[in-house]
Amino acid sequence: MAKDQLVQESAIDLEEWGRERGVKYYMVNFTDMHGTQRNKLVPIRAIGRVQRNGAGFAPFAAGFDTEPSEPDMTVLPDADAAIQIPWQPEIAWVPGNPVMYGEYFMQAPRNVLRKQMDDAAELGLYFKTGVEPEFSLLTPDGKALADEFDNDVKPCYHQQAIMRNYHIIREVSEYMQELGWGCYQNDHEDANGQWEMNWDFDDVLKMSDQLSFFKFMIKYVAEKNGMRASFMPKPLPELTGNGLHIHMSAWDSTGTPKNNLFAGSGDTPAGQHGLSEIGGNFLGGILRHGAASTVIACPTVNSYKRIGLRSTATGSTWAPNYVTWSGDNRTHLLRLPGDGRMENRLPDGAVNPYLLPAVMMAAGLNGIRTKADPGQALDINMYTELDKIPAGTPQLPRNLLDALRLFEADEALVKTLGEDFARAFLNKKHEEWDEYSNHFTEWERERTLDC
Repeated sequence: MAKDQLVQESAIDLEEWGRERGVKYYMVNFTDMHGTQRNKLVPIRAIGRVQRNGAGFAPFAAGFDTEPSEPDMTVLPDADAAIQIPWQPEIAWVPGNPVMYGEYFMQAPRNVLRKQMDDAAELGLYFKTGVEPEFSLLTPDGKALADEFDNDVKPCYHQQAIMRNYHIIREVSEYMQELGWGCYQNDHEDANGQWEMNWDFDDVLKMSDQLSFFKFMIKYVAEKNGMRASFMPKPLPELTGNGLHIHMSAWDSTGTPKNNLFAGSGDTPAGQHGLSEIGGNFLGGILRHGAASTVIACPTVNSYKRIGLRSTATGSTWAPNYVTWSGDNRTHLLRLPGDGRMENRLPDGAVNPYLLPAVMMAAGLNGIRTKADPGQALDINMYTELDKIPAGTPQLPRNLLDALRLFEADEALVKTLGEDFARAFLNKKHEEWDEYSNHFTEWERERTLDC
């Protein structure tokens, strides 16, 4: 396929757009499989050429499952997604779509998501998402809280903590307003030093780009103020971990006005909680592939210290431990809060902004195609009423290796998500697990030196 056939169709000429706004440089950005953002800084004089031909990167050096001998990966900027950086307006950030061998490079997470969007469009579906990113404000070395006075047993929504950290939260909130994201609330979360910022839901690809930029933005503002903003799932062992809950709905891709196709009612369990038949099938698909998709939602060794039945300083992990669904009940993996949407409470702060909605869509679209039945809602407290959990209810994996094995064994999910991506992801994540397994710890020395 010729390169000009791959260039994203857009009415925006990046050179002209930039000169009108005083932009001098573009960060041409892509996100790797681990969620790390990478870019090249392109002077505006060269952005026209890059918009046509892409910016070149060595994929092996960027952490993809390739060899040093393979050719460059070029990243074609998505001009419609360009963001002028509010705190450095002479720079614009623009995410792109990686290409290799004349085709979209399907190890690249943004391309994986775009494939799911194309599959959804064939079913007449257009997806929107909203996210709830939690992060911790730590000392620069990441070993302690940046705010030494944030030490209440129940710190959630603490007013004094908000005032002490107002300069951080206000600055980022104002940037989001300037960008037109519609920031609507910010709060101190359940753990000491933990925060969450929320903005309006939107198109699934646009929201993934915004989440990527948000992580970049809050990290910058924290560093400027002598802190470290961390999305690590469990940065401090005794405290509640950092989740990244996602809300998803599917809309009619052709109707005017567009309608939320997940909204509905009926006699089925899902219908009684405000989901249409197609919404119930989507829910059933996510549940069917719930355990297998955990490694995407919780992608690091540290992730598995957040989920499961573990105690925290406040008394709750706020994370699921079984593959279950309910109405407005925050102890389950999937919550139906109303308005024709569903919330997935499994993902953590390390999740890849593009792979998270991609795996949800892959699982849910499988559910729609096969008319998956989500079964009965389970309206119990999943932390205290374990004796009421039905026999055979799948439990979430307890470590990264178990999660990888479940993902690899789910052939339907792997095929729908993309076999090229799945193979590469499994290879890189098994390398990560092996590296972790070979790491010698003080815990081992203390317990086995004299055995």
